[in-house]
Amino acid sequence: MTLNNLQPAEGSVKNQGKRIGRGEGSGKGGTATRGHKGAKSRSGYSKKVGFEGGQMPLQRRVPKFGFKNINRKEYVGVNLHKLQELIDNNIITDTVTLDVLIENRLAGKNDLVKILGNGELKAKLDVKVHKFTATAKAAIEKLGGTAETL
Repeated sequence: MTLNNLQPAEGSVKNQGKRIGRGEGSGKGGTATRGHKGAKSRSGYSKKVGFEGGQMPLQRRVPKFGFKNINRKEYVGVNLHKLQELIDNNIITDTVTLDVLIENRLAGKNDLVKILGNGELKAKLDVKVHKFTATAKAAIEKLGGTAETL
């Protein structure tokens, strides 16, 4: 390889194409292929999301109501009958932690978990999660287990 046959790697350089806005003599000066007037011909133009050419945009035409609580905490519900299924399948024996629920895909690693009282529990369990409903807590403690909040 010598200096006279050096060239860039394949695909590393894009076609140079027309040099725009480099004076009248270039043939591409003046409006620089942007056409005449209007927002698109100006420098710094960027179309806003939802822009409808000056017409009132949809997100402003549609009425809004209600309230979104920005501090709301979303919990993933796990029913007692799901815990009983895990016991029946010999996946858990005595303790249920967040890690066990994540392993069995009943919750994600960033989820907050709440035990719900739907279904029947037949075995003594020690459960450690973020929240319990009153009926779930009562059902767990009735069998001699413990319901511990994280």
